[in-house]
Amino acid sequence: MKKILLLISFLAAVQFVTAQDEAIFSHYNIMPVLINPSAAGFSDMHQLQLNARAQWSGFVDAPTTYSAQYNGPLGNHFGLGIGVLTESAAQMNRLRAHLNYAFRFDVSEMVKLSAGFSTEYQQVRLDNNVAAGTFFQEGDQVVEDFLDGRGVFDASLGVFSSFNENTLVGLSFTNLVRSRISNIGATGNDESILSYYIFYASHKLVMDELNFALEPSLLVRNIRDVPSQVDINIKASFLDETLTTGLSYRSLGSLGILLGTKLSSFEFYYSYDVFFQDFQKYNDGSHEVTVALSFNRVKQQAPAGKRY
Repeated sequence: MKKILLLISFLAAVQFVTAQDEAIFSHYNIMPVLINPSAAGFSDMHQLQLNARAQWSGFVDAPTTYSAQYNGPLGNHFGLGIGVLTESAAQMNRLRAHLNYAFRFDVSEMVKLSAGFSTEYQQVRLDNNVAAGTFFQEGDQVVEDFLDGRGVFDASLGVFSSFNENTLVGLSFTNLVRSRISNIGATGNDESILSYYIFYASHKLVMDELNFALEPSLLVRNIRDVPSQVDINIKASFLDETLTTGLSYRSLGSLGILLGTKLSSFEFYYSYDVFFQDFQKYNDGSHEVTVALSFNRVKQQAPAGKRY
């Protein structure tokens, strides 16, 4: 019985950490680089982001996630992103580092397109005090491997585009390496490396006379080990985006409320999520905070008398 309980707890933790690989943060409708590598540098601005999320706050050993990342343009046609994420859930910890690279170009005066990829390394580790727990039995190779830390590489591809500046559409394919590895030696496994994806689309309606903008958006997500999900978001901005508010409905059964402000190069956003399932009775909801600093790209001028 002890071994069964330990196995159930361990598998549940592994499943949870795997399920959190993509789109952990809900502020992707403000910063699409959170879900699409080709959005790196797309706004032609340098941006530093700090993200924090407390899932199911008030519940013992609930997941907490922190990340720091940068993205910005390299010249006129390239974008770069780099980030580190750390997450803990019960006695399991995950460290993830990623590098995004994107190529940007103008299709026409109204259409801008970017294509990019991301490489990442993540390591999952169990706390050392697991070995001192009641249910641990020496010689359990699976648990001992995770006590030492188990690492894996992965990659993703994406395209991101804007139409007339106010319409954004993006599509990324995730877990490309792990999807390929899972097919090796697997009988009857027809899993494609493009089986897992995140689709995002938004359109901003600007009312200049009211100094107001309304932006509905849609996210369709199908990633490894979790049910498919559809998010419907609505975001409203006032006073040249100085103030922002919004609502999000997620098909897996939750509702999110967004509040934020933008002052010059500084941005701050906070969201609170509640769940419709019975589990909501045992926690205080989820909190998410994003702090960002954005700076315009310094464009080099050609020396006098020379043309490029």
